[in-house]
Amino acid sequence: MTPEHLPTGQYDEQLAEKVQRLQTMMAPFSAPAPEVFRSPVRHYRMRAEFRIWHDDDDLYHIMFDQQTKQRIRVDSFPAASELVNTLMPAMLNGIRPNQVLRHKLFQLDYLTTLSGQAVVTLIYHRQLDDEWREQATALRDTLRARGFDVQFIGRATKTKIELDRDYVDECLPVAGKQMIYRQVENSFTQPNAQVNIHMLEWALDATRGSRGDLLELYCGNGNFSLALARNFNQVLATEIAKPSVAAAQFNIAANQIDNVQIIRMSAEEFTQAMHGVRDFNRLQGIDLKSYQCETIFVDPPRSGLDAETLKMVQGYPRILYISCNPQTLCENLETLSQTHRVERLALFDQFPYTHHMESGVLLVRKD
Repeated sequence: MTPEHLPTGQYDEQLAEKVQRLQTMMAPFSAPAPEVFRSPVRHYRMRAEFRIWHDDDDLYHIMFDQQTKQRIRVDSFPAASELVNTLMPAMLNGIRPNQVLRHKLFQLDYLTTLSGQAVVTLIYHRQLDDEWREQATALRDTLRARGFDVQFIGRATKTKIELDRDYVDECLPVAGKQMIYRQVENSFTQPNAQVNIHMLEWALDATRGSRGDLLELYCGNGNFSLALARNFNQVLATEIAKPSVAAAQFNIAANQIDNVQIIRMSAEEFTQAMHGVRDFNRLQGIDLKSYQCETIFVDPPRSGLDAETLKMVQGYPRILYISCNPQTLCENLETLSQTHRVERLALFDQFPYTHHMESGVLLVRKD
């Protein structure tokens, strides 16, 4: 269900069910009661993707019901940011009478920020040409004249056209500091900006008073590593995706942070480097032995940590683990709880009105 279909009290009921489910899953690990961080009940998603349905001279956004596969017309989407909802009719009103822009248009993707910036990606089942660029530029300029801070991208098979740039710059208030985050189209970003702020502030609180340095695996655009830098002498972070690494490097400079080093390599590769299994040219000039990392931060994909990385993570006194899948978190905790205890537990309601939940645990090595 989407928010517009739910009675007022149902958000609280769904959140209470998630809290109970997480407590039950974490009971075998003697976890404390979870700290619970709510989502706004509307306009919480900063990203949204819609198929475009063509109906004679009309066209509109649609989504498909995951259970029935039924097509649902979407004229507004209260789950998405207010900016997405304002852009949706503006985009269609500009595309509908324009044969060049509407021809074989397949999908519209929206990426927005709390800072008021947006990227709209128009995806086609045809090749794009100079005429498309001209018409898209005209529509973008019209929207900008109406006050939208918007970028356009055109995509087709093996084609990507950026009219200006392919990113937005978000600005988040995190524990008394304004943090700038470049977010690149088609790269991972946290979908719920308000809950992301909660996650960053919880991670800061959980690592307050930490000693030594921080190692982070799967750092993305530096979302956590830059916010946490104030709690550590140095931060060493890894990420494999080139656009995310480039965004992280920009974010380091934009936030004037001088104690964060980003390495472009996977968690598995870094594990091999730490164990001396392989040498990597990407580590030239970086003395891993100079880092005194007593805390490791991981925010892995839904599959959780692989066996070798899990073994490596156990070597650190403190483990901060953010998980988008409590099932694989619990599977990893079966190993981690042999050497560490769960000191703090948090539930972040990134995805209200769904079964999904984000969680965080702070693990401390047993005496």
